[in-house]
Amino acid sequence: MKKVLPLALGLLGVLAIDQAAATAGCPVPLDRSEAGLAMAPVTLNLGMKGINPRRVGYGSYLVNAVSGCNDCHTNPPYASGGDPFQGQPEQINTTGYLAGGTAFGPFVSRNLTPCGKNGHPEWTFEQFKDIMRNGTDMHDPTGPKLQVMPWPVYSKMADCDLLAIYQYLKAIPPICPAE
Repeated sequence: MKKVLPLALGLLGVLAIDQAAATAGCPVPLDRSEAGLAMAPVTLNLGMKGINPRRVGYGSYLVNAVSGCNDCHTNPPYASGGDPFQGQPEQINTTGYLAGGTAFGPFVSRNLTPCGKNGHPEWTFEQFKDIMRNGTDMHDPTGPKLQVMPWPVYSKMADCDLLAIYQYLKAIPPICPAE
């Protein structure tokens, strides 16, 4: 009985923390947030309404250190002379950062920057979660699932992590290539 009670109290504590996180916002790991802000390759708009700078920093950490979004959504991903695969010191292509345009056979990566009707701001957080969890193509919601993008992997991410990525994508500068 003595061993069961602490476990039960521990589970109740976890439930209380989860409920508090749901009502008070998602916790943000400070060390990853600071690292993410330091590694962001572009100037971030942290003054936007509804943006939490610490969450944006954590989103930057997830996008730039964990998920590799730049590899597919920036064309080319590295600036001239900054390709680490060529033994060069890494230098992200900031002029096309996350603006899409990389071809994968018949598919082309999408622009993730806040670029009007073709970019991120048109998506609500609920739509963003649908994209990341189910591979829904918001340009053709009844069509086939997004191809190439590893959404089945991202589908396992917690809502708090997806919220951080969502806020980071809202905070990056728009890059609107000619269509």
